[in-house]
Amino acid sequence: MNATLVSPLTAADRCDRCGAQAYVRARLHAGGELLFCAHHGREHLPKLRDLADIDDQSERLEVTPALAADDER
Repeated sequence: MNATLVSPLTAADRCDRCGAQAYVRARLHAGGELLFCAHHGREHLPKLRDLADIDDQSERLEVTPALAADDER
């Protein structure tokens, strides 16, 4: 999916399975969308690949904030 057409997920976006912060969006070809945390995204997305456009923003979990990096010194 073209990332420029998709708005970034925010802390207000919640996983449809467990309510945790969502990092994965599946826009269903039939209409509607599903939001998943990284855990449930890994679990369900293989089944949805042919049925939806996937926007996976879970790489944001691996970014270390600059402030936290400075605190380690």
